[in-house]
Amino acid sequence: MRFHSSMLSAAKISVATLAPGPLAPGLFFATPNTGEYSAVIYDNSGSPVWISARGEATTDFRVQQYQGKPVLTFWSGKIDNQVGNGQGHGVILDAGYNKIAEVDAGNGMLSDLHEFQLTARGTALVTVYPATAADLTSVGGPAQGWMYDCHIQEIDVATNELLLDWVASKHIGLDESYQPLGSTGSDAATPYDPYHLNAISADTDSTLLLSARHTHTVYSIQRSSGDIAWRLGGKKSDFAVAEDAAFAWQHHARRQSSSQISLFDNHTLETTGSSRGLLLTVDEQARTATVAQQYTRPGHLGNAMGSTQILGNGNVLVGWGTQNAATEFSADGTALWEASALGSNCYRVARSEWTGRPTTAPDIAVDASGGTLTVHASWNGATEVATWRVLTGNSASALGKAVEVARSGFETSTTTGLAGYVQVLALDAAGAILGRSRVVAL
Repeated sequence: MRFHSSMLSAAKISVATLAPGPLAPGLFFATPNTGEYSAVIYDNSGSPVWISARGEATTDFRVQQYQGKPVLTFWSGKIDNQVGNGQGHGVILDAGYNKIAEVDAGNGMLSDLHEFQLTARGTALVTVYPATAADLTSVGGPAQGWMYDCHIQEIDVATNELLLDWVASKHIGLDESYQPLGSTGSDAATPYDPYHLNAISADTDSTLLLSARHTHTVYSIQRSSGDIAWRLGGKKSDFAVAEDAAFAWQHHARRQSSSQISLFDNHTLETTGSSRGLLLTVDEQARTATVAQQYTRPGHLGNAMGSTQILGNGNVLVGWGTQNAATEFSADGTALWEASALGSNCYRVARSEWTGRPTTAPDIAVDASGGTLTVHASWNGATEVATWRVLTGNSASALGKAVEVARSGFETSTTTGLAGYVQVLALDAAGAILGRSRVVAL
């Protein structure tokens, strides 16, 4: 999608209403990859609200809380699509879309694309994928082999101080992995990937919740010692997992309550079958795991990436990863709304309420032809604009109202009579002026 008043462009997505029912309040956050990377906020009609500038690849774009305020966060860097990891850093923007923090991994490493999770402690949890020399004979590889020995790091956002550096190989054996060695592991250019950590979040005050895709396991980890408190799923599960609750190659594990954990169950690496959003009831005393609810769409198989977000009104947003789509379900599993054409590498999606008040001025473009002026107005990221007022006149200092029109998508266009000078004002629902564009001289 391209515009007259702005040099920004965004992937055009398709949206569809699948069944009657209320959607959760808020906007849709995605990182569509259709040849160019960007982070985009869309409304429910698929119209962009905010578009990031083109640059490095972005993932994990969403609203989080930092210092008691809502902020936008995402990971930015370079992605190796062959192995599914990246090297970059976390970014935090305020409500004016100004960068207020850039969070780097510690010990000279770069953070991975899978997670940039803020905590109530003012810290960020990130994944790191360093290539490390390792003995791979236990999985049929060389004694002097190489693997991605995934780290979890906790970083102080304000200072970039490294507070925690948890190393997977110190706690998880290679025998837990389902990932075949294949042609990897012989050198630093093609490391074996036995763990593939892809989600980490604060669980209790003393534990972290971790998802490792290649072990088919969700782990509870003690913050102080790094010891594994329990394993859910995989070869060494501490829980009896019901047959219909079994998951594989999963992403985005999150604690929802003391007895429930959500995740995206990719389920298979094959080209047939179906992935699902999965809400599990986990009894830590009885050590059992059962299905509380699952969210499926026939034919929607995301063999990589994906997300499951439990929304405030009980709805559930499922991002299908490589399936190029996202679906919002009601709590009972009814598919209500779907976005598609997200590109092949939209890692996660999110829905959140967000109020954006950009510190830039509104943008304007004017075309004079055929005895009329066509005026195009936009304001990247401004969520409170209800109407646009067009001012015209024969002097830049003496402009008057020519026309007022309702905002219609990212860019609103209207016509008016010829004039020497044009300006647009952005108004909120009460008619208050939110911002003024530059004055265009014709």
